[in-house]
Amino acid sequence: MAAAEPKPPARADAARLLARGCWSAFWDYETPKVIVVKNRRLGVVYRAVQLLILLYFVWYVFIVQKSYQDSETGPESSVITKVKGITFSEHKVWDVEEYVKPPEGGSVFSIITRIEVTPSQTLGTCPESMRVSNATCDSDKDCVAGQLDMLGNGLRTGRCVPYYQGSAKTCEVSGWCPVEDGASVSQFLGKMAPNFTILIKNSIHYPKFQFSKGNIEHRKDGYLKRCTFDEVSDLYCPIFKLGFIVEQAGENFTELAHTGGVIGVIINWDCDLDLSASKCNPKYSFRRLDPKHVPASSGYNFRFAKYYKINSSTTRTLIKAYGIRIDVIVHGQAGKFSLIPTIINLATALTSIGVGSFLCDWILLTFMNKNKVYSHKKFDKVCTPRRSPGSWPVTLALVLGQAPPPPHPCSADPGQAGQALAAPPPWLCPTSAPSEQMVDPPEQTAEPELSTSEPSRQDSTLTDPRGLAQL
Repeated sequence: MAAAEPKPPARADAARLLARGCWSAFWDYETPKVIVVKNRRLGVVYRAVQLLILLYFVWYVFIVQKSYQDSETGPESSVITKVKGITFSEHKVWDVEEYVKPPEGGSVFSIITRIEVTPSQTLGTCPESMRVSNATCDSDKDCVAGQLDMLGNGLRTGRCVPYYQGSAKTCEVSGWCPVEDGASVSQFLGKMAPNFTILIKNSIHYPKFQFSKGNIEHRKDGYLKRCTFDEVSDLYCPIFKLGFIVEQAGENFTELAHTGGVIGVIINWDCDLDLSASKCNPKYSFRRLDPKHVPASSGYNFRFAKYYKINSSTTRTLIKAYGIRIDVIVHGQAGKFSLIPTIINLATALTSIGVGSFLCDWILLTFMNKNKVYSHKKFDKVCTPRRSPGSWPVTLALVLGQAPPPPHPCSADPGQAGQALAAPPPWLCPTSAPSEQMVDPPEQTAEPELSTSEPSRQDSTLTDPRGLAQL
């Protein structure tokens, strides 16, 4: 007796069937099926979601954001500044050349309002400042010769000497003497500073749209010599008083002049180039930029020195300056109608309206009482009929409902062709019977003459491509 052939493993058959099913499902086509659900609450949710999406795109996207425009941000900009005014302190009169640093007139400059002056510093030896760590001493043993403190004022000599005032002692250093803390004198320059005038000349250019504009009105009658900025009447007169800038930033001028601070002058150019160029105007805003509520780093100050010679020896005056630093910041964007962003945003809006259908389908198939019945009605599977070569005219006639359907593709016995004629059309896959909750039963008639015989019923089935006669 011949040996029995070994059967392939069950796992291999299962894997083969799975792969075949996945390959077959890959080529399936899905098309939406329209089902009208008579449910008032679900309909209200559907229309409400559609209305919200429509309002969002019409009001916010197209009206507020102007997404129908092609835009450009960050204009090319130039800033030129000029300060005018004089003030005085306890010892002298100060003009622009002395209290404005740097004097070039760029977008960042400082106006000095208070100074601490250490005059007549020369190179020599003197006591170190008591503010420097480990500077205090009792004897020379506490001071190390040659030690250099990065936060100090010079190189230590190794001697312990009396401080400038009082009975304290500090280590002696070699450097510019006397040191700042020992002999500085404070002077306040802010008495007339609120009346300083600042000219801020700004011009911008948007290269994408070849659009340029400036913030000064083109007049030849000496307009800039007699005007100051006003948002309503003199928008194109960019001459600001320092007191006005500080006030608009919400600061107290006297306090700011003593401690110093940074004020930002922000010029915003938002231009809708679909309108005329006269509608593109600068908008000014002012605010303090440095962290005034942080004690460790509040205020603004810097140091500089003025050098000169006395009896062939170099001498300098060290100045620690407190002031108001002005930062002119320019930004903005320009937009102009363009067909491409308009089409993109319209397509996005139309696609987003489908979110309402997705949400309502989820509610319908998940939370409704008859969700299984809705699911059965929503999803159908349609099979393609088998056709022999040269049978496309018959298939076309079947689609048009003008020819009897061929035998059912699932029927393997040719003798069952007669039974297949009464079966559902071959392109409908066998599905479960419709639910009684969704399909009303046919009405019973009492008139015998209206009833049809069995052959006529089969004829209607043969000529009905959708199988509606069987319902």
